[in-house]
Amino acid sequence: MLRLSALYRYPLKSGKAEPLQQIGLDKLGLDGDRRWMLVDEASGRFLTQRAVAKMSQLSALWNSAGGLTLSAPGHAPLDVALPGSEAELRGVTIWRDTLRVPDAGGAAAAWVSAFIGKPTRLVQIPLERARSTEAGFGKDDDKVGFADGYPLLLIGQASLDDLSARIGRPMEMLRFRPNLVIEGGDAFAEDGWKRLRIGDVEFRVVKACSRCILTTIDPQTGERSADREPFATLDTYRKTENGAMFGQNLVNDGVGRLEVGMPVTVLE
Repeated sequence: MLRLSALYRYPLKSGKAEPLQQIGLDKLGLDGDRRWMLVDEASGRFLTQRAVAKMSQLSALWNSAGGLTLSAPGHAPLDVALPGSEAELRGVTIWRDTLRVPDAGGAAAAWVSAFIGKPTRLVQIPLERARSTEAGFGKDDDKVGFADGYPLLLIGQASLDDLSARIGRPMEMLRFRPNLVIEGGDAFAEDGWKRLRIGDVEFRVVKACSRCILTTIDPQTGERSADREPFATLDTYRKTENGAMFGQNLVNDGVGRLEVGMPVTVLE
């Protein structure tokens, strides 16, 4: 039997993961997932672990006031309020998308600039300013926050076990930054799924996820693997014309709640 074995939220794009036991879903995937982002102050271009590996050590968790609490080794924690309707809008660029979103203010900017080591701003994306998912995949009204392209990423535990066996040492699931981890199936069974249901929510599988050098960053230490694993091995048996694939991008149809342990039903 397939079951949901783990849930992860990433409040800040490319920040630390937040393991969850249960969580709600809205139009943009898991409540609060990748709704905040760091951008270069001068260009507005988004920052991730691909260029700033130490972002893996940056914790940004939702707080009881509805904002974000930033923390990192050597830096005092900072509570950041959710930007209100009067907040300054900042032009930002994420991949090919350019949009204007609320800026989190001067105190947050000073904190993240000190952490990154150059002038940086913290921005937030409300539902009404969400981006469209990649054209040609999914539906025209599918939306996404600051995740790379789609609201949710699913990985089968058996797929990671297969990869770890080929490498010869266990790989951390968080190198791949999934939202949903499924156990009970065969390795890469998720490649053949089109629709599934968890609890009362149905999901569409819209596109395989092409992996990059970010997978070589140890999520605990922020250090890159000297042997380029697990990307090097993935590239030997999961490579396609669009890259080395690992995991499936999903869109949720409707809202509801997920909880670790729920059964997963493949509908198509």
